[in-house]
Amino acid sequence: MKHNQSIDFVSIVIPVYNEEATLPELLRRTLTAANSMNKHFELILIDDGSRDKSAELIEAAAAEQDSHVVGIILNRNYGQHSAIMAGFEHVRGDLIITLDADLQNPPEEIPNLVAKAEEGFDSVGTVRRNRQDSRLRRYPSKLINKLVKRSTGVEMNDYGCMLRAYRRHVVDAMLECHERSTFIPILANGFARNTAEIDVHHDERAAGESKYSFLSLINLMFDLLTSMTTAPLRMLSIVGGGIAAIGLLLATFLMILRVIYGAAWGVDGVFPLFSVLFIFIGAQFVGLGLLGEYIGRIYSDVRARPRYYVQDILVGEATKDARESDENK
Repeated sequence: MKHNQSIDFVSIVIPVYNEEATLPELLRRTLTAANSMNKHFELILIDDGSRDKSAELIEAAAAEQDSHVVGIILNRNYGQHSAIMAGFEHVRGDLIITLDADLQNPPEEIPNLVAKAEEGFDSVGTVRRNRQDSRLRRYPSKLINKLVKRSTGVEMNDYGCMLRAYRRHVVDAMLECHERSTFIPILANGFARNTAEIDVHHDERAAGESKYSFLSLINLMFDLLTSMTTAPLRMLSIVGGGIAAIGLLLATFLMILRVIYGAAWGVDGVFPLFSVLFIFIGAQFVGLGLLGEYIGRIYSDVRARPRYYVQDILVGEATKDARESDENK
C-alpha cells in the first residue's frame, strides 16, 4: 500500500570533503535543478573537515542574499555517512535527497527522484548507467554489492550510489538509531515500506580523485557487514559444524574399512589423526560461533536500534470520533 503524500518541500543533503574545484559548478547545477521543480527547497552542504577552501566556499554561498544554502561545518573528517547524518539533523523537507559533491551523479537527476517518490515510494535508490569509474573501483564495488545483498537480504542493485531520496519519516527513524557505524541506504530501507530504484546517468569525476581507495572499499565492506548483520558470527558455527561432520564421517569410514579389511586398516597412520583434528577443530569453531552469537546479541542491544517502526496509523471515522470524544472528557 502506497500513500501518495504530496511533496512540498525538498531538502538536498550533500557531504563535501576537499571539493573546492567542483563546488561552484555543483552549486550552480544543483540550484538550477532544484528551481526547475517548482517546489520549496533547501540545499544543505556539510563540510566534512576539508583541508582546502571548501568550508569558505560553503560559508560564502550561505551568506548570499536570498540563499537556499545551509552550511554545516564539521570540526574534522568523520566520513561520508556520518556527515550525511549530521545533515539529516537539520533538514526541514518532506523529501530528502542525498548527493555526492564530485558531480559524477548529475544534479539534473534530482527532479526524477522527486517524481518517483511522488508515486508513493518511501525510499528511492538509483543504479548508475554506464558507470565511468575505473576497473579498480567497479570490480570491488560489484563484489561488495553481491556480498552485502546476500548477507543482509536487502534488495538493492547499487549500494555505492548515494544519489537517493528518502521520505521525512524514514530520515526521522534513522536519526533514532545511535550506532556509530551506519550505512545509510541499507538502514533507510529497513524503515521504508515501499522502495524503488531508477537508472541515473553517471559522469567521470570533474576534478580530483576518489576518496575511496581499494583498501577503503574493503574496510567499507567489513563495516557494512558488521553494522547491519551478525551473519559472519553465525558462519563460524556453520563452518565448524561442517568441519566436525567431515571428521566424524572420516572416522566412521576408517572404522568400516577396519571391520571389512581387518587390522591392515587399523588406527595407525595419518588418516585417523586427520579425523580427530577435524572433530576438535570443528568443535572449536562451533564454540567460537556460539560465543559470537552472544556477542552479536550484546552488539544488537548496544546499538539501541528501534525494535519496530510505525510509519502510519490508520483510524476509522467511528474510532476517530470515539477517541476525540474521550480526549474531550
